[in-house]
Amino acid sequence: MTVAEALADGRARLEPCSDSARLDAEWLLADVLSISPAALSSRARQTLDEAQRARYAQQLARREQGEPIAYLLGTQGFWTLDLQVSPAVLIPRPDTELLVEWARDVLPASLAAEVADLGTGSGAIALAIARERPNARVLATDLSPAALEVAEGNARRNRVANLRFAHGSWLEPLAGERFDLIVSNPPYIAAGDPHLPALRHEPLSALSDGADGLSCLREIVSGAREHLRAGAWLLVEHGYDQGAAVRELFAQGGYLDVQTRRDLGGNERATGGRLPP
Repeated sequence: MTVAEALADGRARLEPCSDSARLDAEWLLADVLSISPAALSSRARQTLDEAQRARYAQQLARREQGEPIAYLLGTQGFWTLDLQVSPAVLIPRPDTELLVEWARDVLPASLAAEVADLGTGSGAIALAIARERPNARVLATDLSPAALEVAEGNARRNRVANLRFAHGSWLEPLAGERFDLIVSNPPYIAAGDPHLPALRHEPLSALSDGADGLSCLREIVSGAREHLRAGAWLLVEHGYDQGAAVRELFAQGGYLDVQTRRDLGGNERATGGRLPP
């Protein structure tokens, strides 16, 4: 089997189950051959050896079962980072970069700010903010030891040093500390949501709170006040249809300048507010 034949076979197998069959086949074959996808065309006549054919077939089979391409490759790009991912963590989405952009807006580059990222997962948000604001010190927390291990590895992989890690649920690791900014992308999909089966390969605890989708957001919005400095911001990601409910949580908590920003698809995706100065 040549590279060209392998690509054609991969596309044919994946078309019934993937909207990106061509790209998926290219990424998987390039990974098996340890080359970039761009180099495949120049190797169209190259013959795969037995081990390469077996590995490619295995990866295609996993993709046919709906396993995300990021888990198969073990990496995912986010912001300016190259992140390692595993089934222990949620795959970072481009929409979550909205939180990084917003954090950059509210944190002056010269400020030696203290920042906390609650439920850091792969470390995507914490690492991106730490890279954008090298004068800041970022605390990344997670209840999952496996997720923290992935995040710490990503910090080393991307050579980002101005951050620290702590184990615990939401605001517990922040005891006795106050911050200039707290950010979080908590589980916000309600139990029984029809979108959950399509996300079955990702950790359920990072996707859904097992309730109405707002329980983690309630805990974070209400509890963050005692860990924020005067005038400091809280920014959270939420579901496309939760903007009004989350703004109400911020209003009830006494936050000022409460506002919601939209993602790349035009959906309300992140809400923030600040404490009085």
